This record gives sequence, C-alpha cells and structure tokens, in this order.
Amino acid sequence: QVQLVESGGGLVQPGGSLRLSCAASGSIFSIKAMGWYRQPPEKERELVATISSGGITAYADSVKSRFTISRDGAKNTVYLQMNSLKPEDTAVYYCNAVVVPPGGYGRNYWGKGTLVTVSS
Repeated sequence: QVQLVESGGGLVQPGGSLRLSCAASGSIFSIKAMGWYRQPPEKERELVATISSGGITAYADSVKSRFTISRDGAKNTVYLQMNSLKPEDTAVYYCNAVVVPPGGYGRNYWGKGTLVTVSS
C-alpha cells in the first residue's frame, strides 16, 4: 500500500504565500509523475501543476508565474510553493502520484487533501 500525506495548508491573506508538501510512503519502487489538484467550494476538481520524474513541469494558466512545483526524489516528496495568493485560490488541495510498487505496474494514488483559505 502507498500513502500520500499533504501538509502546509491554512489561512493566508491575499498576496501572501504558502508552501504545500506531500510525502509518499509505503511500498514504492519508483514514482513517475506527481502533481497537485484542487477543488474550490462547490466546483469540480482541477489540475494545478504536475512534475514528471525527469523534472518537466506543467501548470494551469491560472497559477502560472505564481506557483512553483518541485520534488525531492530521495524523500518521495512533492512541493507546491504558492505566491501572490488570491481569494480564488481557496480550495482543498490534493496531492497525486503515479507510483510503481516493487514488481508491479504504475498506479494512481491520491492524498486526503489540505485546505487552503485565502481571505482577509
């Protein structure tokens, strides 16, 4: 089994910054893509950013130039640095990873989410 545990959410004022972390643990041989998704109140879940095992990144247009995704392969951890936060960034942020177990095939896993609230 694999667990993804997010941390770093909270309440921040508009224009502020937060850094989210997501650590993967369990039966892991390798991790392919990792990413962050978010679900604003009463809306569908949406992609925020992804990063491949080779470090190639992709971002939603709404967060480009404000958010930065990175990963630490040795720690099986992905980060999301969020700057210049706006009220519309308020959402539950979910970590996602494609994990390959020893002797197995890649499978998609999700964390339980961490709430980010941007408000004055």
